[in-house]
Amino acid sequence: MLSARTRVTPEDFRVDEIDAFAASGEGEHLLLTIEKRGITSAEAMRRVAAWAGVAESAIGHAGLKDRHAVTRQRLSVWLPGRESPDPSALDSEALRIIEAQRHFRKLPRGALAGNRFRVVLREVAGDRIAIEERLQVVAGLGVPNYFGEQRFGRSGDNVAQALAMFAGRRVKRDERSLLLSAARSELFNRVLARRVRDGNWNAALEGDVFMLAGSHSVFGPEPLDDRIRERVATFDIDPTGPMWGRGALRTNDAALALETEAPTGHDARALRDGLERAGMKQERRALRLRATNLHWQWLQDDVLEVAFELPPGSYATSVLAELGEISDSMR
Repeated sequence: MLSARTRVTPEDFRVDEIDAFAASGEGEHLLLTIEKRGITSAEAMRRVAAWAGVAESAIGHAGLKDRHAVTRQRLSVWLPGRESPDPSALDSEALRIIEAQRHFRKLPRGALAGNRFRVVLREVAGDRIAIEERLQVVAGLGVPNYFGEQRFGRSGDNVAQALAMFAGRRVKRDERSLLLSAARSELFNRVLARRVRDGNWNAALEGDVFMLAGSHSVFGPEPLDDRIRERVATFDIDPTGPMWGRGALRTNDAALALETEAPTGHDARALRDGLERAGMKQERRALRLRATNLHWQWLQDDVLEVAFELPPGSYATSVLAELGEISDSMR
């Protein structure tokens, strides 16, 4: 295990979207690959809309990226019957266009194959051999698929705000969506924390529901046998946890008992009831996250660069947390 600092500069944390498709080459939309530095995706979209002379609703994006980082991502701009604006007119230290191609449709949310991360850790303390052994374990076994702190708001109070909303406080539509996501994420994290404590977050329990690796296809529960255990061990399938909402939990036996009991605390019932009243439906999320193409290099005696790829909807902080105590200089 180690201790270290990251994001001393935005360049210490780089994120590149992995494209899910190629541009069609023609159509009413301009598909952009942008690079931003030190600004939010929302700010980048506002600047692109102003540059193109369109409403922000004409901008499409596959996902949001960190502010305190250097990131590359795709945006689309609806420009029916119009020539593409000059890309150089948008260039600044904070934002520039890397590529622009025509495409036949607006970029939808989630239309990416994953994200590629390159994280520089500074002031690294710890035994180098032990650190590299830990990296090998993370590469081989994966990590608990927690929702990261970004999910819970800049001040970490989104769950408290969700409880206030469930108690009657009125919120805007966009805020409501964020608070519902935070509430579901909190309950999922509590179930996952229980399985981490019990030592079975990356193994099959009797009554588990599974997700096919690399997809959102869910099946089960099925009788726990050697075939299921082998598929879990080889990362063909992953055990899942609940994303809370209306309807019965899909698990049974030991997994059902754990998911019913694990979200403890005086607020657990309020979170569950609030999500059900809000109309959210029961869904599932993989309990395990595997960082692919994980590799590292020592830039200096106390500076370590770690690179890896993750599927959409997962958090680099979940991987970094398994390496030790890493402080974020930007938070």
